[in-house]
Amino acid sequence: MAVTDEAIEKIKGMIVSGALAPGDRLPKESELAAELGLSRNSLREAVRALSLIRILDVRQGDGTYVTSLDPQLLLEALSFVVDFHRDDTVLEFLAVRRILEPAATAMAALRIEESQLDVLRAQLDALGADPSVEQLVAADLEFHRGIVRSSGNSVLCSLLDGLSGPTTRARVWRGLTQQDAVSRTLYEHRAILAALRDRDPEAARSWATVHVASVEQWLRSSL
Repeated sequence: MAVTDEAIEKIKGMIVSGALAPGDRLPKESELAAELGLSRNSLREAVRALSLIRILDVRQGDGTYVTSLDPQLLLEALSFVVDFHRDDTVLEFLAVRRILEPAATAMAALRIEESQLDVLRAQLDALGADPSVEQLVAADLEFHRGIVRSSGNSVLCSLLDGLSGPTTRARVWRGLTQQDAVSRTLYEHRAILAALRDRDPEAARSWATVHVASVEQWLRSSL
């Protein structure tokens, strides 16, 4: 089990056992880390992941609270992680995306306008070297949407847009739990953009394949 997953399980255990009730404030980070036998960094990542799925509420300057949900709803929210790790269907969505998106990216290499390439570069530059997972995933969706639109095939664009939703959760969870996911995604985006700027459809296809396949491979190893 990954360190972050272990930290999440321990916090979940406190909530399910009643040690932390809905509306309760979590102990100070240093105290909770010591109590659970975790590093502060692992605890911080776990809190971040659980706040993203609205189990915890991080209030700047005030502390972190268990969300004030009905206990049954809270337990349903906690099942997110379990459900995610059992969700084989998302692999099927990723497999289809791996077939279609490289083709769309190769088509875009021959059609994309310089102005759109400049927009994509500006979006990457605006992210910086160390964006949050939430920022990265939002930018990732826009990056690929912009490329696919430039393929000139509206049907392909609609199909891939429909595949984005079911795979977003996998992208977020990978960003939260895989150590190099953020830097790797940024590197692959730059490589795809370089291939598009070179008007090299085969390089664009190859990098898009690597990019989508990396999420798929990570998920297969996690399930």
